[in-house]
Amino acid sequence: MNYRHSFHAGNSADVVKHSLLIALVRALQQKPGALTLIDAHAGCGLYDLDGEQAQRTGEAAEGVRRALADPNPLLDDYRAAVAAVNTGTDRHLYPGSPRVLSQLLRPQDLLILNEKHPEDAMALRSAMRGTPAAVHERDAYELWLAMLPTKTPRGVVVVDPPYEQTDERARVTATLAAANRKWAHGVSVIWYPLKDRDTHVRWKQQLRRLGIPKMLTIEHWLYDYEQPGIYNGAGLFIVNPPYAFSQGLPDMLEALRAALAPEGHRGHLTADWLSA
Repeated sequence: MNYRHSFHAGNSADVVKHSLLIALVRALQQKPGALTLIDAHAGCGLYDLDGEQAQRTGEAAEGVRRALADPNPLLDDYRAAVAAVNTGTDRHLYPGSPRVLSQLLRPQDLLILNEKHPEDAMALRSAMRGTPAAVHERDAYELWLAMLPTKTPRGVVVVDPPYEQTDERARVTATLAAANRKWAHGVSVIWYPLKDRDTHVRWKQQLRRLGIPKMLTIEHWLYDYEQPGIYNGAGLFIVNPPYAFSQGLPDMLEALRAALAPEGHRGHLTADWLSA
């Protein structure tokens, strides 16, 4: 595996993903029942934006740096999550999904993290020291199914693969189908990159054929027209999002779009039901 998130930490995809994860979990926590939060591709947990790898790409400048400078109060929870891992006004550390999720835990909630890459798993354990998170070092798709149904009545599974392998989308599709058979009421969040529309349209058609009744697709196209052969944005598939989350989504998406639009582009950040 060559993909390392430390090169991409704090980019526009992270801003959208983590902002929406916070909103999703908070919506679920409007009910007092315990939640199990599972991150199947957890990464290192914490990243240094001043480090050599992050500086090599400079992607945080178009992501978290823009969000921190934007005045829209709808991004306050996201900015607070970033501030929580830093001291004073310094913002050189960036929380991956594990640290973001750990900040949201209530006493009754559980956090299960998984990272297959040995070096990143070691860094993850260090980053999560002092939290109640359980850390695994397993194949993400095997763990995804093994943890279902969750011990608590409700839960969220976050799936954030690197999409380096040619069969990655097929593995996500097959595992989601199996997970839905075991845990039809559970909430699943699947991140994906947007590189070309044709590939994405074909994948959505495959997912639609699974017949999952309630699947939301959120697409963030950074540019006003497709840029061939490069990263064009990212999105999320969310299975069984709670009503409170869906209700507040349009305003949140517009705030994120406005904050992250590259110079000279308006961009598009939309949400649609993949299946009715």
